Amino acid sequence: MKAIVCERYGPPEVLQLKDVPKPVPKDNEVLIKIHATPVTTGDSNVRDSVYVPPGLGPVARLMFGITKPKISILGGVLAGEIEAVGKDVDSFKVGDQVFGTTGYTLGTYAEYKCMPEEGVLALKPANLTYEETAVIPFGALTALYFLRDMANVRSGQKVLVNGASGGVGSSAVQIAKSFGAEVTGVCSTRNLELVKSLGADNVIDYTKEDFTQKGEVYDIILDTVVGKTSFSKCKNSLSQNGFYLAVAGGLNDLLQKLWTSKIGSKKVIFGGGEACEKKESLLFLKELIESGKLKPVLDRSYPLEQIVEAFTYAEQGHKRGNVAITLGHDDRK
Repeated sequence: MKAIVCERYGPPEVLQLKDVPKPVPKDNEVLIKIHATPVTTGDSNVRDSVYVPPGLGPVARLMFGITKPKISILGGVLAGEIEAVGKDVDSFKVGDQVFGTTGYTLGTYAEYKCMPEEGVLALKPANLTYEETAVIPFGALTALYFLRDMANVRSGQKVLVNGASGGVGSSAVQIAKSFGAEVTGVCSTRNLELVKSLGADNVIDYTKEDFTQKGEVYDIILDTVVGKTSFSKCKNSLSQNGFYLAVAGGLNDLLQKLWTSKIGSKKVIFGGGEACEKKESLLFLKELIESGKLKPVLDRSYPLEQIVEAFTYAEQGHKRGNVAITLGHDDRK
């Protein structure tokens, strides 16, 4: 099968299209023919630490490989069709259209991927294409983890999303609205209308205003922008018992989390990663999608053969929502 192989750290050009052996499912696994997969900040970090927050670079290298990536086929999200099942698999069958995340095993920048039946895998939303489906889980699972699981977002709360037009931010706006929160989105001038269309009650153009200087107070501030703000800058914009959700948090945010867990009523929440990836959460997102409360924001799509161009574009910092990779199958299904 064809796959994108990353054998050294570096710019997008280190990604190479190669022929590799097609995987064979174990007794408890399914073999998925991948139709679409997204370009994510997570994969940019594995490949070259592009978005690794300040102070965490060495940690990333310990996780993914000191001198080169431990896993050569990147990609952690897929949407596709089950082609084969192991003999012990009960909940999926050949022909099922599915989507899911692979955690630290990665491997979705390829034509096929094996996943365990009990993994973070579910039937694909009926109202989306493979391409549209693939771009949702990475950002939406992250947003759901921070908003619901960590901050217990609820109706009537005021939520601010910094970076509201990005992959995580665009999902966070919609998820917070689905829980009944009043949402303010912070983005650039060109994305104000997009963020409004996602349901934001208010928008702030960061090129013209600093939300921390407006005097508004929020119950939750979800920050997706690496290195641009901090808990200390946002503290006065938080209500008593408010949460600063450091989605793109660095070492300083980790220390602040430890400190605020011991003292003060305003809390820093730091973490994410594989902790966001739960089967129950994926099924919850599927319900939101099928009820029309969560929709994909797809900027561009590229074929697998143009993955270098896809990453180059995404890492310029001007994408709206998400970038998808397609694998040459009929993605109208």
